[in-house]
Amino acid sequence: MVGCLAKSSRVSLLSAHRAGALAIAALLAMSVAVQAACRNETIENAKYVICDFKASDGIELFLRDQQGAPLGQFDRVQDALAARRRTLLFAMNAGMYHEDRSPVGLYIENGSELKRVSTADGPGNFSMKPNGIFYIDGKTTGVLETKAFLKRKLKPAFATQSGPMLVIDGKLHPRFLANSTSRNRRNGVGVAGKRVKFVLAETPVTFHEFARVFRDVLKTPNALYLDGSISRLYAADIHRNDIGFPMGPIVAVSAPLPAKQQGSKP
Repeated sequence: MVGCLAKSSRVSLLSAHRAGALAIAALLAMSVAVQAACRNETIENAKYVICDFKASDGIELFLRDQQGAPLGQFDRVQDALAARRRTLLFAMNAGMYHEDRSPVGLYIENGSELKRVSTADGPGNFSMKPNGIFYIDGKTTGVLETKAFLKRKLKPAFATQSGPMLVIDGKLHPRFLANSTSRNRRNGVGVAGKRVKFVLAETPVTFHEFARVFRDVLKTPNALYLDGSISRLYAADIHRNDIGFPMGPIVAVSAPLPAKQQGSKP
């Protein structure tokens, strides 16, 4: 009897191991399908995670659930996607927010403007002019300084405003100092042609150092700062799921669930 139980346990463990391996393989296959590429990289002795997507990879923004409550966490975004028969591949905090998780500046989700653009002056990084807007419209994405965005009268499907701009038409933000000693964990986004580059600085860096990664390494003519110490990342292909306090806007990339998983849901 003991031998039979042991054998049964070994079979169960083996089955569970195989199922887990298949699940991971399926998730990685979906990552390849959208050509997601998150990698760890060291630049000038600082550690970064760089995630590179095509503009057509279905990048979206998330803020609240259907009842109007802030999603706040990557797991909640995953739940929202599961209801659409999709699975989360990548996510990152995407812009500054108030204590109630509402966006500080412009926020558009699925074509609906939930918060108007802000051009007001004030303290803090958001108001370090020029600030800017990251927008997504089908297979088109971009980062523009706020005034340039308004001048173009764009009506994208998704948009989030943050600040400061890191790179503006190939030049670093004019207020960044090469000899600055203010270092922090940071994340941001830049666009180069049809590629979207999300970056998380694991090592505390200055604005000047962070911006040069976008301009000199990733070659993005325009890039936007998203946030500082609260910066977090979900990346399936490098087995990353950061936890922490609830967030405001979240940017995400997803893929359809495998056919078997879709069929198993009611």
